[in-house]
Parts: sequence; structure tokens; C-alpha cells
Amino acid sequence: MAGILDLLNSDMGKTIISGVAGQSKQPESKTQDVLTMALPVLMQAMKRNAATPQGADGLLGALNNSKHDGSILDNLGGLFSGGVDESVTNEGSKILNHVLGSKQAHVENAISARAGIDSGSVAQILKVAAPILMGVLGKQSREQNVNSSSGLEGLLGGLLSGNSKQQEQSFLESILDADGDGSIIDDVAGMVLNSGKKKGGLGGLLGGLFGK
Repeated sequence: MAGILDLLNSDMGKTIISGVAGQSKQPESKTQDVLTMALPVLMQAMKRNAATPQGADGLLGALNNSKHDGSILDNLGGLFSGGVDESVTNEGSKILNHVLGSKQAHVENAISARAGIDSGSVAQILKVAAPILMGVLGKQSREQNVNSSSGLEGLLGGLLSGNSKQQEQSFLESILDADGDGSIIDDVAGMVLNSGKKKGGLGGLLGGLFGK
């Protein structure tokens, strides 16, 4: 299975990058940098949460919702034409809140520092990207007939493992060394490795995905 970052290198991905860049008034190169870091982070948070029955049920329910059936991908030109509709960004805000919870600002600041753009623009990019990501996941889950927690874990794991090691390392470093002290392992390795012992790491961000 192709990784989620492969999407950004496809024709569809280029349309997404261009549209999100226009919406956030950021250069396409910066927008691509943000998405390259953010999409795996969001998916990793979803994958960890889906390891619990409540989390898996919540995410399956969200993906089975007609809002996330993949139809958003069918008319990306229309989505970005004249600016993204407020209903889309509002939905994005809800998704981010469920996925990242109280750690949302921390993640946005870490990506902001790494990408070299302000955190407000990062937040705006993520609000548009989150519904698109859910559309990708919803479409994939229908194509693969995902209806169980094991199937969901396989879907998310496949989309993550398809990314190159270099790309994975890039987004990991940007988030894991969020306080800039160079101590990647100690900082927030718990987000991915679930060790989260220093400062609680980002481990807490994995607790609330669609489970409320």
C-alpha cells in the first residue's frame, strides 16, 4: 500500500497543496513541508487511539459517516475555488480537537518552528487538511471493507509504513524535539512509542480521538 505521503507527490496531492497554500496564503513549498510533517502525526495519533476498543469504535463510526466517505476528494477544484467553505474548516477544527486534544497548540508550534511559518498559518493548514485526510481514510476503508478494529489498524499502519524512512524521520524530529534541546528520544517519543515519561510527552494527545 502506498503511504500517506505518497499522496502529496501525486497529481491529487499537488492539487491539495496548491489549494491549501492558496487558502492559507503560504508558499506551496512551506505548505507541503507542513503537510509532510502533520499528516503522519495525525495518523499516528489515530492509530494509537484505535488500539483501544472505544477509540476504534469511535474512528470507525467517524469514517462511516457520509461526511468522510471520500466525496471531498472528487471535486477538489470546487473545494478550493473562491476559498474553502467555513463548514469544512469547522469540521477540521472538530477533527483536530478529537485527535490532538489539549496538545494541539504544542503540535502546531513544533511544526511551525520546523517549517518556518507562524503557528496560526499551521493551524489554518491543518483545519483544511484534516477533513481531506478523513476523506482519504474513509475512501480507503470502503474500498478495503474495513469494519473491525484489526482492519482499521491495518489500514492506518499500511498508510504509515508506506512512507520512506527519511520522510518519517523528518516529521518525527520536528515533533519529538519540540523544545529544541536536541534530546529527541527523551522529549516526546511517547507519542509514537507510548513511553511518554518525560513531561508526559505527547502521550496524552492519543486519548480522545472521537471517543467522547
